Amino acid sequence: MKNLIHLLLLSLVSISLSAQSSHSLLRDGDKAYENQDFRSAEEGYRKALEKQPTFKGSFNLGNSVYSQSRMEEAIKHYQEAASKAQDSQVKADAFHNLGNAFFQQQELDKSVDAYKNSLRLDPEDLDTKKNLTMAMRMLQQQQQQQQQQQQQNQDSENSEEEQDQEQQQQEQEQQQEQQDQESQGEQKDQDIDKESKPQDIQEKDLNKEEARQLLQIMEREEQKVQEKLKKAQSKPSKSEKDW
Repeated sequence: MKNLIHLLLLSLVSISLSAQSSHSLLRDGDKAYENQDFRSAEEGYRKALEKQPTFKGSFNLGNSVYSQSRMEEAIKHYQEAASKAQDSQVKADAFHNLGNAFFQQQELDKSVDAYKNSLRLDPEDLDTKKNLTMAMRMLQQQQQQQQQQQQQNQDSENSEEEQDQEQQQQEQEQQQEQQDQESQGEQKDQDIDKESKPQDIQEKDLNKEEARQLLQIMEREEQKVQEKLKKAQSKPSKSEKDW
């Protein structure tokens, strides 16, 4: 029984020393942070967290890396602190700083959400209200700029599309004009052929016809003369009348 009691006491002493060691490291980190020695503060907070993970260690580590402009890492530690904190005020402070980190990252929508979460826990915090107002105003401006940029891009795309369509139309008109000119040229050639060749043939045909008709007329006239001669030879001469 004594041995068990002795072992139990040793365990309690070990736990106490470990807790004191973590607390001492946190205090060292706080002193370095107050002196703006943020690297030393970060080192102290990390060692404290290795000894005993606490929301205060995560929160203060987030502050130290935030002060070194490492926002993504700060966000991670603030989120961890907010999830571990049991006290509403501490949780509200974690959300407040989380909103600041998101704000520095220009993630304004997340920043607004974090500030709102902080105000739900501490509705009277004026600093959080001011930060929320600023974040909402900048978010609105950002959204307006994005809309304007989208509209400009759309207008640019429409303008380029109109230019392409106009160019295509001009090309089509030029092609059509060229085709019309070629077609008109071919039509003129055909008209010339129609006007010249048939005329030549027609003139030749008319000359032949005239010659044929003339020949027929001559033959008929010759036939008439022959018939008259025949009649004259066969017809008896009239006698003279008596008086």
